[in-house]
Formats: sequence, structure tokens, C-alpha cells
Amino acid sequence: MTGEPRESLMPTLTDVTVRSLKPPESGQRTYVCDSLPGFGCRVSQGGAKTFVLLYGQDRQRITLGRYPIISLADARDTAKRLLAERTLGKFRPKSVKWQEALDEFLAAVAERNKPRTHASYARLLNRHFNFGTKRLAEITPDDITRRLDALAEVPSERNHALTVVKVFLRWAMKPPRRYLPHSPCEGMTISKRPSRKRSLTDREIVILWNATDEDEIFHKIVRLCILTGQRRGEIGALRAEYIDWNRRAITLPDTKNGRPHTFPFGPMAEKILKTLPKEGYLFPGRYTSEQPYNGWAKGKRELDAKYGNKIVPYTLHDLRRTFATNLAALGTPPHITERLLNHVSGTISGVAEIYNRYAYMDEMRVAVRAWEKRLGALLRA
Repeated sequence: MTGEPRESLMPTLTDVTVRSLKPPESGQRTYVCDSLPGFGCRVSQGGAKTFVLLYGQDRQRITLGRYPIISLADARDTAKRLLAERTLGKFRPKSVKWQEALDEFLAAVAERNKPRTHASYARLLNRHFNFGTKRLAEITPDDITRRLDALAEVPSERNHALTVVKVFLRWAMKPPRRYLPHSPCEGMTISKRPSRKRSLTDREIVILWNATDEDEIFHKIVRLCILTGQRRGEIGALRAEYIDWNRRAITLPDTKNGRPHTFPFGPMAEKILKTLPKEGYLFPGRYTSEQPYNGWAKGKRELDAKYGNKIVPYTLHDLRRTFATNLAALGTPPHITERLLNHVSGTISGVAEIYNRYAYMDEMRVAVRAWEKRLGALLRA
């Protein structure tokens, strides 16, 4: 340490003076503008320059953004607004760390939301936004953007992550907490993606099935997705009590559309199901049996490596579309396929659905058996 002060007072900050600020020999140094109390530019040893606002007797700090990503004029305007809100009594930030606020938020979610929602929120926020002991008020748009940019190759995960962190930060802004005056996610938008139309060919289905190992957990999930057409998350979260062995049917009590879903399974699926645990989650998480399977990225990556470029890139959701495409080729009526897929809208919806409470279980069973018969023939060819 050189013993130099960590703060220096300057008459004013201009673009010229900001560009000319020299980094300290160690640590950080803040150059505070005398013309706007508390507004300044923090320079790190590495030369990074960040606009900040210092306030209160304990000199609490709000990070406004990194220069030149945010301009001096914009940073000064933001500082003026925050100081005005403080003067008017609108902004009384509490000194809270990111993880403390996150734990409080997830506890609130657990009380009022479904367990699946809580698990999803916890996974996305802890995995992609692990800011630890950093003050919530110090999180900048740059901090959020960098985490989202790391998910550029998985746009669906990026969109889910952005949606959830926006929910968390809006919660932090609301009374009685008021941990933040505004969200660092303001202006960030969900990336729109074109609708997928990918369906695996007969050849690809055979290659994929043969690449799966009947002893691997993830591979069993993939095979059940192929056989049943259900969503990957619903297969991954199957529990032993959902299975009715006498009826050869599975009932999902909590589905994406908010209603229970019962669907039959055929002999090929039954063979897989009988190899799984007899209680709790059929596909328990990697670290605890109290949570469902969560190794999607690693499992898919390792499976893809087994067949190389023999299959055009696909997602597990494409197996659902492949299932529906094959049922159509077998002559299955659209409303039966929709029942199997648990689609709310379709050929039977609205008023017609209210009055038509027939389960179509026999028809769904015929369709599932026809698909298993065709799949078996493809695998033997």
C-alpha cells in the first residue's frame, strides 16, 4: 500500500478528465465531483473506470455503470435522479447483500407458488446470477448482461433466466422492502425465436435409440420421451406414486397447463419403468433424492457425443414433435394426439371441452401401442 487516499475531490468531472484519470498503484481510487455531492468515478488498479454515487454518513455506494459503456452525462443524470428521490424520501435503500435478498425472495416463492416453480427459480438464479455477498444496490446492467451473454448459445435458457431475474428484482423494488430504486434489468428484452419444426426422421430415431444405454438414467428419460411424447421435465420429475400399474397409465398431478394429465404407456415403456425406483422420484437429482433429475445439459452433451454428426442437431422437445408426427402418419385422429400431448387448445377446446369430459383412454392406448409397434419394426429393420 502507498498510503494514498482512496477518495479524491475534484471541482468537476468532464469527459476529458474522466479519460485522463490514472489508475492507482493498488486497489481502487474514487474521484468525487465537488459540483454534485457523492457523484464520482472509481478507477481500479487495472484501469477500469466505473461511475458511482456515494451517500450517507457511512458512504454507501451505488454503482451506476462502467465507462464508456455508460456515458458521463447519463451517469450524472442518474445520480441527480437518485439524489432527488433520496431528498424526497422515495429512496431509502437498505444495506442488503444479493444472497440475503435472494434467500428472502425464494422463501416467499416457496410459500405462495408451486414446488416446481420454486425449484425452477432457485436453479436459474443460483446458477446464472451468483453474486454472493455483493450489495444488491451495486448490481449494474453490465453485471446482468455479462451473465446473459454467457447463455448466447442456449437462447431458451437465456430467456428463462432473464424472466426470473426480472421477477426477483421487481420484488426487491416493492414495499415494504424497497431494496432498490429501480431494476438493472430495465430495457432488457426476451429474445424472440422462430417456431421450431424439427422432427426426427426414421433413420435418426433408430440411431438415437441405439445410442442410448438401457442402464443410463438420462438415456432412460430420452427413451421414455420417444415412447410417450411427454415433456422432458415431466418425465424427469416422475414419481413412483404417479404410476397405476393395473391400468398401465401415468397421472401427472401438476403439468404446464395447470391441470392433471393421465396417459397410457405400452409394453416398451413398461419395461423401462420397471427398472426404476419403487418410491419417490424415478429419476432423482445428482446430489439429492429429494429433487428430480437436473443433469440435462451434461446428459445431452454426452449422448450427442456418442453418435457424432449422424443426427442433425435437435432438442429433447423435438422428440415430442416426432411422436406427434408419427401418430399422424399412423392415422391417429388429431384430438387423440392432443390428449396424449396434454394440449389445452386444439380440436376440442373452449365450450366443446367443457361438455366433452370423455377421457379417450382406450383410443390413446391404441395410438400408443401402434407407435410402439412401428418403433419396434424400425429397430428390427
